[in-house]
Amino acid sequence: MTITLQVSLGFTQERLIEYNAGLLAICMVVLLGFVDDVIDLKWRHKMIVPTVASLPLLVAYKGLTSVVVPKLLRPLIGGRASLGIIYYIYMGNISIFCTNAINIYAGINGLEVGQSYIIGCFIVIHNVIEIFLNDGLKDYNSMQIVDNHMYSLTIMIPFLFCTLALWKHNRFPSQVFVGDTYCYAAGMTFAVVGILGHFSKTMMLFFIP
Repeated sequence: MTITLQVSLGFTQERLIEYNAGLLAICMVVLLGFVDDVIDLKWRHKMIVPTVASLPLLVAYKGLTSVVVPKLLRPLIGGRASLGIIYYIYMGNISIFCTNAINIYAGINGLEVGQSYIIGCFIVIHNVIEIFLNDGLKDYNSMQIVDNHMYSLTIMIPFLFCTLALWKHNRFPSQVFVGDTYCYAAGMTFAVVGILGHFSKTMMLFFIP
């Protein structure tokens, strides 16, 4: 389905590079999650696994590395502050946080899959709202926002359907235990759409509960 969406939506070459880098990051974290399930890595090593898997994502990222400055500080710093390499460190930390935020609940019937499905639903709602508000506007910024959220939907919709099917067997009383493999994959999926969809700060709000 993801390949079909790539072709049908007519993404640019730059967007396709980001798209495939995101898929590669998810596939890498699935492999590393399987390794974790087999050899049972210690918790301190769980910081390294998503960091390694996020490297294709960080290499392919071509977006801004600046942030909007709060109004109180704008007279001193200006409207935007360029973070440079610090922003890449921030994105790497998002990958670590998202994967372990899902993984921390693993083993409790349906909770890790259930929370992934709920977060995914709110991401889709957020994408649809942003597309609705900006679709039809001809300025470059609005067109870029629509493109970013369409990209997010192409990954989140297949993820949601797969997660819903898995939750049927993972909810109490659970017949399937997903282990670190699914938890890492779900967390990295959220990191990918947040970073390459350019709403990583909004993504953090969905993890507050």
